[in-house]
Formats: sequence, C-alpha cells, structure tokens
Amino acid sequence: MITKMKKLTFLVYHKEYEAFLAQIREAGVVHVIERQCGEMDDTLLQFMQKHTLYKNTLQSMYILADKQPEEKVHEELSADALMKSYEDLQAQIQDSNQQISAIDKDVAQMEVWGDFDWETISMLEEAGWFVQFYTCPEKNYNETWSEYYNAIVVKESGGHLYFVTVTPRPVGPDMEPLRLPSSSLSELNRKKAGTEEALMQAQAELKAFCKANYSTMEKHALRLQGEIDLLKVKLNSKHLAEGTVVLIEGWIPEDCEADVRKLLDESGTYYEIRAARREDNAPIKLKNNAFARMYEVLTKMYGMPEYAEFDPTPILAPFFSLFFAFCMGDAGYGLALIALGSILKKKMSKSMKGMMNLVITLGIFTTVIGAILGTFFGVSLFDLEIPAKLKEFMIVGKIGETTYDKQMLLALIIGAVHICIAMTVKAVGQTVRFGFKESLSAWGWLLLVVGFSCTVGLSFFKIISENVSAWAFAVIGGTSAIGIYLLNNIHRNVFVNIGAGVWDTYNMATGLMGDILSYIRLYALGLAGGMLGGVFNQLAFTVYDATGPALGWLFCGLILIFGHTLNIAMSCLSAFVHPLRLTFVEYFKNSGYNGKGEAYKPFTTVKK
Repeated sequence: MITKMKKLTFLVYHKEYEAFLAQIREAGVVHVIERQCGEMDDTLLQFMQKHTLYKNTLQSMYILADKQPEEKVHEELSADALMKSYEDLQAQIQDSNQQISAIDKDVAQMEVWGDFDWETISMLEEAGWFVQFYTCPEKNYNETWSEYYNAIVVKESGGHLYFVTVTPRPVGPDMEPLRLPSSSLSELNRKKAGTEEALMQAQAELKAFCKANYSTMEKHALRLQGEIDLLKVKLNSKHLAEGTVVLIEGWIPEDCEADVRKLLDESGTYYEIRAARREDNAPIKLKNNAFARMYEVLTKMYGMPEYAEFDPTPILAPFFSLFFAFCMGDAGYGLALIALGSILKKKMSKSMKGMMNLVITLGIFTTVIGAILGTFFGVSLFDLEIPAKLKEFMIVGKIGETTYDKQMLLALIIGAVHICIAMTVKAVGQTVRFGFKESLSAWGWLLLVVGFSCTVGLSFFKIISENVSAWAFAVIGGTSAIGIYLLNNIHRNVFVNIGAGVWDTYNMATGLMGDILSYIRLYALGLAGGMLGGVFNQLAFTVYDATGPALGWLFCGLILIFGHTLNIAMSCLSAFVHPLRLTFVEYFKNSGYNGKGEAYKPFTTVKK
C-alpha cells in the first residue's frame, strides 16, 4: 500500500535558515519539493561531477581490494589526497604497461638477429667497416649482393630473408636499411624483467592502498552526497520579502506528523500542514507486510505508482511467486534454492539478506508447486510407488480422453484469473480517481470478461444448464454493452461513443486473447526444465550402466551435479524474466498501471 502523505509549507527567517535546515535534516523525514528550473547551478554541477568520479573510483577500489576492504577510516586523509595517490599509482601502472609493450616490440625485432653487442658494431665502424641490417622478400634477394656488399643471410622466416652487409663505406643494396633498437637482446630482456617487477610492485601497492583507504574514500563520498543534498534544498527554497523570509515546501509521511509538529513548535517556525490530494504529485513511500516487502524491488524496477494509483506490490508478490514456481516446476530445484538462500544469507551483507529471503521464499513456492506438478530433480513422482492419496494432489496427465494437458489448462486458467484481477483493479482505480460515471466502460468490460468466464466455467462443469447459460450470456452481454458502447464517455455524443466502443472491442478482442495465451509460457518453461532434468538423469545412469560400478558412480554423480546445476541456473533465469514480463506487460497493461510516481527521498544525513 501507499503511505499517506502530508504537505508542509515552512516560512523561515533568513538568519535562522541554516539552523532550520540542520534541524529538518536531523529529523530525516521531510521530502523537499524540487522546483529548480533552467540551467543547473555551477557549484551543484561540480559537486555532482566529483561525486560521480568518487563513485566510479570506489567501484574500482572495491574490486582491487578483493571485495574485502578494511573498515578503518583515516580522517586525516582528504579526498583530494586520496584521489591523487590513487591516480598516481594508476598512472605508474599504465606507464609500466606501455613500457612493457614497447620493449616487447623491440624484443620481437631483435630476436631475428640474435644477441649481439652494439659496442662490437661501433668498433668495426671505427676500423672502417660498416654493418647494416636489411630484410626483403626471398624472391627479391640478389645473390650478387654477397659479392658486392659481403651480404650474409642471418635468418629466413615467413618468405622473408634477414641479412647484414659489411662494407668499407655505408653503401648497400638499393633499399632502406633497418633501424634497430639501440639495446641488445639480453639488455632488452633485463629491462623487461625490471619493468615487470616494477609493475607487480605498483599493483601490490595499489591493492594495499585500496584495502586500507576504501572506507575513508567511501566516507568522503557520503559527505559529498550530503553537501549535494543540502545544496539542492537551498536551490529549491524560495526567498520572499526581499530575501528576509525563505519559503520551503515538502512532504512527510502521515505517521511522522506528530514528531514534526513537535519539532517545529519548539523551534518557533511558522508552518502549515495539509493532507495530500490525489491531484498532488506527492512522493511515494511503500508500506507493505513482510511478505510483500520483498517484492517491492520488482515494483521499483518498473516505476513507482502515482499517489492516486494503487500499489501493485500486494498482488504482484503472490502471482510472481506462483509464476516463478510454475516455470521452475521441480520440487527438488525448490529445495536447492532454499538451501542456497539459507547459506548465502549467513555470508551476505545486511542489505543483501532481504534478497536472500526472496530466494528462500521463491524456493518454498517452487517446492510446493513442483510437488503438485509431480517432478523432483527431473523424476516424475507420479510414476513412483508412492501412496495413491498423494498422487491425487498432483496435476499431471490429460483431461479424460481429450488431448488437453492439465498443466497447460492450469496455466491458462491462472492467466485468465490474473487478467481478470487486473481489470478489476483498473475499474476500481478509475472509480476512486474519477468517479463511477467516468469508469462505466471499465466496469462494462470487467462484467463482460468475468461474467462470460464464470458462465463458461459453470456450463463446462454442468453446474448450470444450457438454457440458463444462454440467458446469462444475454443478460451479461446486454448490460456490458451499455457501458462499453453507450456510456464509455458521458460527455461525448452517443454515436462517437459507439464508434469508440467498436474500436475498443477490436483492441480488446485481439489483445485479450493474446495476453491470456502468453501464460502458456509458464507451462512450456516448466515442461522444458523438467524434460531437460530427465535427460540428464537418463544420461547419467546410461553412463553408469556402461562403465560399471567402479567408475559408474563417479561419472554418474558428476553428470547429475553438473547437469542439474546447469538446469537450475537456466531455469532460474527464465523463471525470473518471463514472470516479470507477464507482470510488466500483461498485468500492468490491463490494470492501467503507469508507474510514473516519484519515490519518497527525505532530506537527511547521509549514512553508510
């Protein structure tokens, strides 16, 4: 559900402005309304750019610290000093890498000629003999060069010849001689080894620096975020009466009103508080029970509801869990998720424990639904020798002598129920926001879809006769048609309404059927995962039969562990993505959910 909000208006004397901001910041419950327009303040822009730099640096430092930084904070070190030290170490590492790349090029060039001493070459030049280095394609080499220039072939590689000439003056073949590095091969190798050692030392220093100073840098980033928040509040304050009075507007949750009133009364600040109206763009603070709270992260992925909308989380939570379990479709995989979530919960940070609770909850749903669908690590429970009463709870096989699969029909029924709930939410929401007269079309479609679905179901199971069904269809269809075609907009001409109703009918007929058929993916994904698990089982025990008891159990166990681990990973991915799609597309579209609300972000002291 959405927490009810109250709007606050403050009038503060300019000399008490800074002290007042400190007070509401300490209270940490006021969401200041942003009204800044035009270009961003230069100081705020600089702060935000610096904060982005800090955040990016912190991400790199956390990884370089092996995700285990020290918790000690060095208050004496400034953020600028830390950034300079970090950048200097990074520059040193980058410079060493560039040097190694350059040395590698020189080594590759000198390896052709071998390890020789350049001093010997210089001594020959002093004696009047000039040594020059050449390379050319093998087909272009002239054998007479050995006679005229004392050419000596040193190496042949890849269709090219590498040769030197020794002449009494610097002349040679009609081609440009090579310019080789001024160091010998052995000198280059020693230089490379020294540079690599310096690189390893710099990397070790950077790692130690990140471990020791990550928490300090994080503290500075949090302080800067606090400065940004404070500056934003100041920029969104309006100065009146030639700057002597400052106007601030904000929002607080209704349950915080008493504490805020007490604080403002004690400070002597003039203020007004009123309840938020539906047309107000009040920020959204979700308030759900422990079960639904785990799924708020999914709602926030799509977008927060507007203040006049309903919070979709209480309905999203059970259906997403059901969809996830249906896609996994295996009780054994559910137990594996429970075990994984329980183990990781003990090792994760406090912020991640909520996510592990979600994993455990989804595992519980998967275990129950998987047992009902009759699958345990790819094994069909229905084919095992278990009590017949347990098999009665399993939904497997066909319906009578027809070709309709029970699980496929169940997926479609779940989809129809989900869509009907979405349409109900839409009709109720429009009634609350705009009144019953403005939502007659939504109620007409809801009556038509739900009424026809119930009538078809009752007739299918022979609860009502065909004559009663015919009368029910006529009454429901006629009543619905009034809202759909005649009263869909009471402010328009009736003929325009009929045209709009026909268009809505086309969209509903094509869209609604496609939406319901989308839920077959629940059945298909569960079936695919179960079949793949069965294939791994069959492969494992085939290998066991082929290799015998000695090595059979080893290979069988490896195949089972690898196969089911891989299947669980792929099933979890599809079981997350596709239920999310069914929620974000099919449900939100039919419920009229927009998700364009603003999240409640109180002005408070930034804490780690």
